[in-house]
Amino acid sequence: MKPGVEWGQPRTCTDNEQFGADLHAALVRTPKAISPKYFYDEAGSRLFEQICELPEYYPTRTELALLEAHAADMAEQFGPGVQLVEYGAGALRKVRLLLDALPRDGAQFVPVDISGPHLLAACDALAADYPGLAIQPLVADFTQAHTLPPCPDGSRRVGFFPGSSIGNFTPAEAEAFLRLAAAELAGGGLLIGIDLEKDHDVLHAAYNDAAGVTAAFNLNVLERARKELGAEFPQGGFEHLAFYNPAYRRIEMHLRATRPLELRVGGEAYAFREGETLHTEHSHKYTVSGFQAMAERAGFRPGKVWMDANRWFAVLWLEAAGG
Repeated sequence: MKPGVEWGQPRTCTDNEQFGADLHAALVRTPKAISPKYFYDEAGSRLFEQICELPEYYPTRTELALLEAHAADMAEQFGPGVQLVEYGAGALRKVRLLLDALPRDGAQFVPVDISGPHLLAACDALAADYPGLAIQPLVADFTQAHTLPPCPDGSRRVGFFPGSSIGNFTPAEAEAFLRLAAAELAGGGLLIGIDLEKDHDVLHAAYNDAAGVTAAFNLNVLERARKELGAEFPQGGFEHLAFYNPAYRRIEMHLRATRPLELRVGGEAYAFREGETLHTEHSHKYTVSGFQAMAERAGFRPGKVWMDANRWFAVLWLEAAGG
C-alpha cells in the first residue's frame, strides 16, 4: 500500500435509522438506557476532546505521560513490521507517540472510529505530519462485525485501545470485545489503557467538571436526537448526573428529568417522571490483576504493565495467541 491516506469505501455502521431504532428501544426499557456510542457525532467528538484537556479529567494526561515515558518499550513489544489498529481512534493524538517509536518503513495504520467526519479530518492531519505512513481509516462500530484491511506480508497486527474506553462496556461486553480483538489480532497483541480503582472524590470531580463540559457532552445525546431524528422535549427538561456506584465499581452518567415531561420522537411519546433518568454511560474501574484475568479468559496472555506513580491508570500489553 502506498503511503498516505487510502480512503477506499469507509463503512458507516450507524445512521439515523439505527440511531432512531436504538433510541426507541432505550426509552421503552426499564430502566431507560442507551449506548454511549451515540455521544460521538461531530459535535460530541469535539466536546470529548475538550474534556480530555480539563484539569479534573486525569485519565488523558496520565496515559499521555505513560506513553511519553515508555513508548519505546511499548513499541518493542510489537516487533518489526506492524499493522497498527487503533480502536475508537478519535483525534489520533496518543498514537503519534507510538508511531514516533516505530520504524516507519512498512508500517501501516488502521484507525477505526464511529464518527466519520471527525476521523477523516484527523487522518488528514496525521498524513501531513507522517508522509511515509500508509493510513487506511475505517468508519465502523469496532464492537460489531467489521473487516480490517489485509495485514501486509511479513507484518503482524497489533491493536491499540487507549483512554480507558474499555470501561464503558459492562464486564460481559468487555470480555466479548476482548474475544473479538484476540481473534483479529491473532499472532500479534493489544496495547490497552485501563482506569484503576481509586478515591471516589477523584472520580466524582473527573465527571463533574466545573466548566460544565462533561454536562454538555452528556446533553448532546438529546441535541443529536433533536437534529437527526426531530425529537421534541422541553428546554431545560434534562440535567447531567454523574456519580460513583460502588456496587458495580463504576462511574455512571445519566440524563435526569428535572420535572414530569414527555420526550417525543418518531411519532411516539415517552413519559419521564421527575427525577427519572436515561442512563447514557458507565465507566468501570479495574484492578490490574482483575483485568488480566478477564483478558486471559478472552484468549490473551498478559505481558508488561506500565503504571503512574499514583497507581491511577495502567497501560497493559496483551499477547494474542495464534496467527
